Amino acid sequence: MASLLLLLLLSPLSTTAVSSGAYPTIPGSMDTSFPASQDSKLIPIRREVYGDGRIFDITHRYTSDMPFMGSENGLGQFLRLPESMKNGSFANISEMKLITHTGTHVDAPGHYYDHYFDAGFDVDTLDLEVLNGPGLLIDVPRGTNITAEVMKSLHIPKGARRVLFRTENTDRRLMFKNQFDTSFVGFTTDGAKWLVDNTDIKLVGKLLTFFNPALLFFSYVFLETSMHLFLFNVGIDYLAVAAWSDLVPAHLVLLESREIIIVEGLKLDDIQPGLYSIHCLPLRLLGAEGSPARCILIK
Repeated sequence: MASLLLLLLLSPLSTTAVSSGAYPTIPGSMDTSFPASQDSKLIPIRREVYGDGRIFDITHRYTSDMPFMGSENGLGQFLRLPESMKNGSFANISEMKLITHTGTHVDAPGHYYDHYFDAGFDVDTLDLEVLNGPGLLIDVPRGTNITAEVMKSLHIPKGARRVLFRTENTDRRLMFKNQFDTSFVGFTTDGAKWLVDNTDIKLVGKLLTFFNPALLFFSYVFLETSMHLFLFNVGIDYLAVAAWSDLVPAHLVLLESREIIIVEGLKLDDIQPGLYSIHCLPLRLLGAEGSPARCILIK
């Protein structure tokens, strides 16, 4: 994780007084610095599922108490309100400052390869065709990291380009605990190598009218890849795709080809395993090796 990302959601256009930096409370967070609205009719709706159960938001909310790699107390304050209408500004204007590998995010090849970083393989170069398309949500065996043996046991079908791995990280609700936990489940080096050598996955993390989801999936993949096997997208349910003990080597295996896109920190609770349309959109951050992303699944 390299440089800090400073995002100005809008450029300050006013020279009025700066606020205290307090920010509205998000339900479920420990930040109580901002009072709730006094108008009982103004109650925002925050949802996880849309379209009568058809669309699932698999992005974690960014809150001050969400886990952050290496931290014992969570992310901390990352939003400020330098321009506040309560202090005389003509509009509320927020400022956000956080590491690019925070919450639900993607990794670019330059994350663990410095020569790729220098060459410009940043998040702006990631292929949106890889980040969007049909894919599988699968459950992996509990009580183990994702080793080569585990990968073999999953029987991931040839042609599957996008796979989201749900582990006991979800069962343990690690993304809802503010303290970073090094016992999280992830890929071992041999598990990552098995994925690269034996699957078509490129995202780790419907043109036909078949009623069998498996047939629909294989028919789509056949048309799209002519049965060339590539694993394009790999998604996982904690802050790193690799197990803590294999953090660097497993990342190196997955990112070396520059074909696999890693999506980390996914919210995969209360969703049935199966075939979905995966959509994941990172920010276009020129020069950044990672980016927050909004990811959804559509039935």
